[in-house]
Amino acid sequence: MEKSLKLRKVQLIEFLKSHNIHDQKLLKVMSDIPRELFVDVAYKSQSYENAALPIGSEQTISQPFIVAFMTQELQINDSQKVLEVGTGSGYQAAITASLCKRLFTIERHLPLLKTAEAIFAKLNIFNITTFFGDGMKGWLDQAPFDRIMVTAAAKELPENLLEQLKDGGTLIVPIGKKDEDQYITKFTRKGDHYESQCLMPVKFVPLLSGIVHNS
Repeated sequence: MEKSLKLRKVQLIEFLKSHNIHDQKLLKVMSDIPRELFVDVAYKSQSYENAALPIGSEQTISQPFIVAFMTQELQINDSQKVLEVGTGSGYQAAITASLCKRLFTIERHLPLLKTAEAIFAKLNIFNITTFFGDGMKGWLDQAPFDRIMVTAAAKELPENLLEQLKDGGTLIVPIGKKDEDQYITKFTRKGDHYESQCLMPVKFVPLLSGIVHNS
């Protein structure tokens, strides 16, 4: 890695620590995973800025703080089965897979999924199972999940995904329309009921139905 990128990575990790990202395993994973592999070459120099960057198909790679915040709130451990809705660049998937037993990730844009799969192979990450499909439907064949993370903003509560949570499981999802306020919201399943907690305002691309073969 270029010297300047190494320095910026160190500075980013210190920034995360100063903003209440305290999970030591998560911080180590974020230090180990090369974010520059997940961004377009034109943005390589910005890999370790705390900024969202375009990745094609009108999608973005989330800013590192949001990745860290959502992951920390999920409280993932290495015995858990996790579902990610919205593979995107694959960066969040790589982080999550390093902390859980098995990650299942869904992407509706085939070009993004193929690119992410190639990076997973390059990094020798073998506990990720990918699926080209409609993330709004979840992954019923693999349910239930201990944890579910949605990396796009749902207009309303995603009932399908809640139903695929184990009892005691946690779902984190940004909720809100594209041009309105969005909030990261955490749901915890308690039998047939769900406890919810609004965590922080954000700005995500919308969660959409259907699949896209070329974008």
